[in-house]
Amino acid sequence: MDILSAENRHKNMSHIRSKDTKPEKQIRSALFKAGFRFRIYDRRYPGKPNLILPRYYAVIFINGCFWHAHSNCPYFVFPKSNKDFWQKKFKRNTERDQKVLDYYRNQCWRICVVWECALRGKNSKQKKESVTEKIIHWLDYGEEDFLEIRGNKLRSLQ
Repeated sequence: MDILSAENRHKNMSHIRSKDTKPEKQIRSALFKAGFRFRIYDRRYPGKPNLILPRYYAVIFINGCFWHAHSNCPYFVFPKSNKDFWQKKFKRNTERDQKVLDYYRNQCWRICVVWECALRGKNSKQKKESVTEKIIHWLDYGEEDFLEIRGNKLRSLQ
């Protein structure tokens, strides 16, 4: 059972934006201050990555834990109402995400996925700095083609 009325739930959900979210702004600001130049939401690129760094052949996706159904994350809770809708929605989102990541892998681009939980919680300022340092190091020196930053964990796959 939902604790909010249908009207209040609709109001809350309608105010959630897909662009210029707080985690995106934090990462963009820190990377810009570090001297990196990038494009944002460029429609010419499949999946409209949050940040595109053509000079590095790198794309950065900043995923919200709820909307991208981040498994084993405290910020992802499966909704209790309208389960069929949400199950289909999350399945479509994860399939689309995987298809986009496969495209960039096939095109030999470097991919970074930053999950919202990596920037949230206690010491969020330190978390932001840590995540930014990891991204900068990955762009400048990292040899991995794929970097995933989640919670307090860092995962790279080749």
